[in-house]
Amino acid sequence: MAYKKDSVWKSVDWWTIALYLVLVVCGWFSVCGASYDYGDPDFFDLGTRAGKQLMWIGCSLVLGFVLLMLEDRLYDTYAYLIYGILLLLLFGTIFNPHEIKGSRSWIVLGPVSLQPAEFAKFATALALAKFMGEYTYSIERGRDMLLSLVIILVPMILIICQKETGSALVYLAFFLVLYREGMTGSILFAGVCSIIYFIVGIRFGDDLMSDGYTSWGEFSVLGLIVAFSGLLVNSYCKESRKPVTYILSIGLGVTFLSLLFSLYVIPFNVVYVQVGLCVALCIYLIFLALHERVRNYFYIFLFAIGSIGFFLSADYVFNNVLEAHQQVRIKVLLGMEDDPTGAGYNVNQSKIAIGSGGFLGKGFLNGTQTKLKYVPEQDTDFIFCTVGEEQGFVGASTVIILFAVFIWRLIYLAERQSTRFGRVYGYSVLSIFFFHLFVNIGMVLGLTPVIGIPLPFFSYGGSSLWGFTILLFVFLRIDASRER
Repeated sequence: MAYKKDSVWKSVDWWTIALYLVLVVCGWFSVCGASYDYGDPDFFDLGTRAGKQLMWIGCSLVLGFVLLMLEDRLYDTYAYLIYGILLLLLFGTIFNPHEIKGSRSWIVLGPVSLQPAEFAKFATALALAKFMGEYTYSIERGRDMLLSLVIILVPMILIICQKETGSALVYLAFFLVLYREGMTGSILFAGVCSIIYFIVGIRFGDDLMSDGYTSWGEFSVLGLIVAFSGLLVNSYCKESRKPVTYILSIGLGVTFLSLLFSLYVIPFNVVYVQVGLCVALCIYLIFLALHERVRNYFYIFLFAIGSIGFFLSADYVFNNVLEAHQQVRIKVLLGMEDDPTGAGYNVNQSKIAIGSGGFLGKGFLNGTQTKLKYVPEQDTDFIFCTVGEEQGFVGASTVIILFAVFIWRLIYLAERQSTRFGRVYGYSVLSIFFFHLFVNIGMVLGLTPVIGIPLPFFSYGGSSLWGFTILLFVFLRIDASRER
């Protein structure tokens, strides 16, 4: 047993642990600055936010030590069991009578509140790595790909049922793992197209062209569907150039002529013509798939029909599925509304706090915007604005650079794994961290929607800190045994 422990300490990646410790310490000082009240500098008092965070940091260090001491085979052997237990917790939490800030994602045990969604990320990463690590697994096989998606989507759906949309969206990061393991880029392309359709359709849906009938949003989305379908045919069906010519020339040509007719002859809604063209496009793709016996035509048909379905349902989802506050946040982000005292208040105050920090910042505990509590959730979701105000551009840039080095280190560790299990789990970890970083810092700067996810190692809270610690140290333990 002594030999095993010694070998772990010799092979564990100390550089990553050092980065973890630096980020955790910086995070604690940020919590101190964000939660500090004038005249109350006792940061070690367990009754304060800083004191509680310090206690959770101590527990996290012990947790990390225990995870490194466990045999690495345990994570592979019990991956499905851990995943099943967390799914049960997620399901049970849906019926939790305790509701915090409109969310039922918390389990309250006396003075302690835990959020199973934070630990479900680790469980999902393990289950996905276990399944994709099987010798017979092939991502090109439809059944295997479908089961991989089920592993990802089941906890995501359960978390949505808890009214915790932000945490659920984090599971989209796992698609980067699938892409690394060989998933065709066309699926990622379809995902990017969906985002474009949604943004363009919602942002310009109510703006009419000069004919008074045609919506700019609907016109643009339907035109993009035809154009993207033609580009996919050009990329994946190179046997003949005629289909590309027909799709682009007829589809876009008829659209352009219809628009001119509507603008200068008889005004009408050009979208009706575009819908007819999209239907004709789908029929033509099915004909090509059967006549040419080329499967890619059928896949492009699925893309086209899926795009049309997404276009028709996006408006309904936005108005009837999303909560009112989520709709307003998206509208503010897209510039459809200006609500500096309502939905845009958090972001507006966050920008003011970061901008007031200047180049070198106001100094530790000297931030006025954060001390006077102008920024809501300033020690949790918006804690990065505390860094910007107190440490300025230099401090905020340093934090971003530290996180960039941390992400680079995780990529390096994931690529050097000797098993697919280790590599998949490693990429799951770095994808989750990257998603949190990109979205959290983006929403503080007003670049992404405010969806309420923490900044790793910085945001106040035990569940998020423990969840990130488990994610990281399980990977470090797996990495330490890579040469076995």
